[in-house]
Amino acid sequence: MRRWAPLLDLICILVFVAIGRSAHDHGVNVGGMVSTTWPFAVGGVVAWSVAWRRHLDVMSPGPAFLIVVITVSLGMILRVVSGQGTALAFIIVAMAFLTLFVLGWRLCVRLLVRQRSTRQ
Repeated sequence: MRRWAPLLDLICILVFVAIGRSAHDHGVNVGGMVSTTWPFAVGGVVAWSVAWRRHLDVMSPGPAFLIVVITVSLGMILRVVSGQGTALAFIIVAMAFLTLFVLGWRLCVRLLVRQRSTRQ
């Protein structure tokens, strides 16, 4: 599952962006999705490179939370540099949503693995 983790984290980012764009009536179109996603995607790539260089167990909650913090922090910085908005509420929602989803899928995998090993 570790090899799929970066892709699953990117899917979490895409879901976050799609829900946000839809909720604010910005539309879920290719151009808008790319414009809103790229800062967080770059942040995610940097976060993952940090995790790999430090040989962190990316399936554990601590390193997963570090990935979220780096992703959101760098994403917000890149949004400012590129002239996009970063209201405090947006930062809070981004942290909350990505923490819930990025850690959430990992916790679900842990529970499933635990249940599977208990049955065997």
